Amino acid sequence: MNPPATGLFPLREVTRRPMPQGVRGALVREVSPVPGDVLRATWHPASRHDRPGPGALLLTWAQGSSGGTDVTAHLGLNTLDVILATWPNLHGDWSTTVHPTVYEALALHAALRFATKALATV
Repeated sequence: MNPPATGLFPLREVTRRPMPQGVRGALVREVSPVPGDVLRATWHPASRHDRPGPGALLLTWAQGSSGGTDVTAHLGLNTLDVILATWPNLHGDWSTTVHPTVYEALALHAALRFATKALATV
């Protein structure tokens, strides 16, 4: 099976299917401030065992035991990546459910990065 294309895509186009073989998850690249709006992502190849970089958010999902989809968000920090959130047993297009958390986490990380750089110059 060929690996999936690595270009930018709306996440809602893939939420109803299992993650393709050969990927570790979807890296969120664009997030609208409008709740429920489109999240855009790229596939993170499974061959890359490196963790998401600082401020990167990797979404993974798998079929849950109750028939829904279990979704996990991993946030890259400077020295490690952490599980930011889990959403068990989601159904249908779950991108609208995870959107607020993804948006807030990425915006908070960006604000903290900015504040850290500003304080370093003082």
